[in-house]
This record gives sequence, C-alpha cells and structure tokens, in this order.
Amino acid sequence: MKESEITWTYLEKLKETGPLVHNITNYVVMNNTANALLSIGASPVMAHSTEEVADMAAIASALVINIGTLSKHWVEAMEIAMKSASENNVPIIVDPVGAGATAYRTDTVKHLMSVNSPDIIRGNASEIGALYSADVKTKGVDSTQDSQSAIEAAQYLAKGYNCVVVVSGETDYIITETQTRSSHNGHPLMGRVTGMGCTASALIGAFSGTGIGAEEASLAAMRVMGIAGEMAAEKADGPGSFQVHFLDALYQLDRKVIEHRLKPEKAHA
Repeated sequence: MKESEITWTYLEKLKETGPLVHNITNYVVMNNTANALLSIGASPVMAHSTEEVADMAAIASALVINIGTLSKHWVEAMEIAMKSASENNVPIIVDPVGAGATAYRTDTVKHLMSVNSPDIIRGNASEIGALYSADVKTKGVDSTQDSQSAIEAAQYLAKGYNCVVVVSGETDYIITETQTRSSHNGHPLMGRVTGMGCTASALIGAFSGTGIGAEEASLAAMRVMGIAGEMAAEKADGPGSFQVHFLDALYQLDRKVIEHRLKPEKAHA
C-alpha cells in the first residue's frame, strides 16, 4: 500500500472514531490546539485541575502533556494525569516546550518522564537536544538547531524511555530505537505562527488515540500537519491569515489531497 493511502486510512479512522484528546497545555495555545483537533475530527478537552485530571485521563483516548507555561500546581496535575493514563493504557505524548531555556523547565520534564515514561516525545531540535545534554540551550521556546542535528539525541531518548521521538523542523524525523523515518511536507510560514509545534503534538495525540502504534501515529500526524501547512500558505497573506487557512486545510484534507501532496520519504541510515 502506498504511503499516501496508509496516511489517508489513518486519517479516515481518526475522523470515524473522534478520539478524546486530554491536553494539559499552555495558555498561549489552548484555543489553537482545541480548534486544530476539532478541525481534523478529534474531540479536545483542556483539563488541568488536580481534582479531575486523573478521572479525565482515565477516559481519554490520549493524553498530551505540554510544559509551555509551567507552574507548581500544573506540574502536580501533569504527574497525576500521567500516572492515571499509564494505569489505564492511555498513550502519553510529552511536548518539552522550551527545554534547555531554564533549569526548572528541563528538570521538570525529565522528572515527569522518569515517573511515567511517555509513548511519544515531540519537540524541536534544541528541546530534544536539551533532554540529552545540558550543553544544548534554546532561545526561549525556539530552536537554535536544525532537526537533523538532534537525531543522535533522539535515538538516545528513544532507547532510554522506550518510546518514539519526533523532531520537528524543515524535515520532521520520527525516531525509534531501531529506525529513523521522515516527513518532508511543510512551509516556512509555519515557523512564524505561535503554537504550531504544540499543535503537532496534539495531532499526534489524536492519531495515537485511534489505537494505531506510536510510530505510525507520529508519522501520520506530521504528514497531515505539513500538508495542511502548505495548503494554508498558498492562500495566506501572512501569519495572521495563515492560522485561519490552516484550520480550514485540516478540515478539508481528503484522500485526493494527500495523494497529490504527500512528498516521498527519503532513505535514512
């Protein structure tokens, strides 16, 4: 089966099942993330109160942990939710936003992952590198490296946490302990809009919530993310209108669009 057909099959399954994606995410992207999930056919919930996160994570199809705007109470909620998700076999996706910018941020995400290992980690090259080495720094929440530079770090994390690691960038890499896959769709304008990486993590959660494997879910999510970004950029006049067109593109994705636009994967060592 062609890669485009496989990607469409996974997207069709997402639209049919409407997975409930529990997001403990940051203030900056809540609205963007929720709308992206709705546009693609998933059902978002943004619950971060310690009194309810265990129950919400238990009934969710996937849990997405995003450390963008950290606080003590949110960290506590994240730990509770991850424990509940793990006990109930709910896939856990961790987005280490800004890891490497401050010690608190880096130490917090490392602690969370040591308590309950994630199924998938998704970050930019600097964030992934910072989880591997203290010498890697980020510029706020922005990457200072290209995605290819983080492959070795991602392989180390994939082995250490027994998970899939996604490195976002001009080329998106989906890395397991044994192999490296890639996705080549996308547009530079995506980097001019806040929360696109966070949206990618949420979409990975949506695909994971359909019951497919972590590697397949990650690859499908990054592919549709990139295709939608290209579609939006063709209509946008700048970052503002891009956001609107991006949501429309996610909603409009179908078999023909994916077949026409999906760029072939390149071989990796």
